[in-house]
Amino acid sequence: MGKHRTMLLKLYIVSGLLFANVVSTQAETISSEPFFQGSLIVGKTKPENTVTLNGNKIKVSKQGDYALGFSRDEKNNSELLIISPSGETEKRLLKPLKRNYNIQRVNGISKKIMNPNKKAISRVGEDNKKIRAARQVDSDLTAFSQGFIAPIDGIITGVYGSQRYYNGVPKTPHYGLDYAGKKGDPVKSPADGKILMYVADMFYSGGTMIIDHGHGVTSTFLHLSDSYVKEGDDVKQGELIAAVGASGRATGPHLDWRVNWFNMRLDPALVLKLKPSNL
Repeated sequence: MGKHRTMLLKLYIVSGLLFANVVSTQAETISSEPFFQGSLIVGKTKPENTVTLNGNKIKVSKQGDYALGFSRDEKNNSELLIISPSGETEKRLLKPLKRNYNIQRVNGISKKIMNPNKKAISRVGEDNKKIRAARQVDSDLTAFSQGFIAPIDGIITGVYGSQRYYNGVPKTPHYGLDYAGKKGDPVKSPADGKILMYVADMFYSGGTMIIDHGHGVTSTFLHLSDSYVKEGDDVKQGELIAAVGASGRATGPHLDWRVNWFNMRLDPALVLKLKPSNL
């Protein structure tokens, strides 16, 4: 093994039911486990190394942690480079595997919801600006590398990637993980982080909260009935942060949990399989 093999020390990959503990040292080679669409990938390297994905620089923490992800429909291969200060390079080709998604049909949605008026459309635009701004935060937090827990003890009723038809009309895919619940049921923080945003009455998503886990990785919670924290608060994994509701344009009480890497929507079910980085 050459010296370049020592640069990528650990790479943790969330991919379907597979979890790859990828180690590159003088004693081992890099694993070639598959990558799936919707995956969050958390890597660890020497803090002084530079990491790029398809030529774009990725933030590396003082401990050597970094994050990246694949979208729901990513089809192209990606090139990951780990570059040492001396210029030695470790190159890794990430090949996302295609997934099959469920089709769901929801009927009985009112015309008012399906065809919002101009005032509602304007409000939705303002809501989306707030959400996009929160998801652009690129903080130095590294909670994303410590693993995630489910935010609620409930039955999963909706999954990531499913294509929904409302009153027979195809809409954008569902990007969250839905949990059944009753109004007021406790919602826990899935990982350490900082509260970036809480708005009680967004048009579609109602009570909406976003938590920053670092390096562009965020959790978003929709349809909440209450918040027990405020913007700027630091929270710990498992801490009570909010209550389940049916606010916004929900058909009943439930929690919709979403995970993003900046504006890239990831699969929370895969994120739950991420193991802590112990390097």
